[in-house]
Amino acid sequence: MSMAVSRPRSETPRRIVLMGVAGSGKSAVGAALAARLGARYLDGDDLHPQANIEKMSRGEPLTDEDRWPWLTLVGRKLAKPESILIIGCSALKRRYRDHIRAEAGAPVTFVHLAGSRELITRRMGARARHFMPTSLIDSQFSALEPPEADESAVTVDIDAPLDVLVGTIATRLEEATRDDAGNG
Repeated sequence: MSMAVSRPRSETPRRIVLMGVAGSGKSAVGAALAARLGARYLDGDDLHPQANIEKMSRGEPLTDEDRWPWLTLVGRKLAKPESILIIGCSALKRRYRDHIRAEAGAPVTFVHLAGSRELITRRMGARARHFMPTSLIDSQFSALEPPEADESAVTVDIDAPLDVLVGTIATRLEEATRDDAGNG
């Protein structure tokens, strides 16, 4: 366990969303990245209305109408963070990410945790006590619209040990922040 914070807070985006399909590691990466950055991590699953959890537990994919109140809450949590705030949220579609940005009212950096269907299926099968069944993997990949070049986002391949993945993300966030500062 590393005790050193990798960079001053001023060089790290204040609002970070770890995005990706279910099973991509948002919770584990979020907790580890928060510890590394001296940030707070909030699991977006904890923000879902009970009706959404029940629907997913039955193996039913959420509709856009199901997601909007949840995405609104995610964005509002990002609106005024007291420190660096990382939220794990699938944010699978561009319009979802745009909605989160609009609700936050400030820049949000998305970190896309990308992995193959095979890797995600393996991880989902190994998860215990989670409401999202493996039967919804196909709907997750069907809905996924990876971030585009004009979005404030970095994409990382999740097929790496957790400490390596977190180090890669921290470095990429720092690089993105420097690039943004140089272009402003």
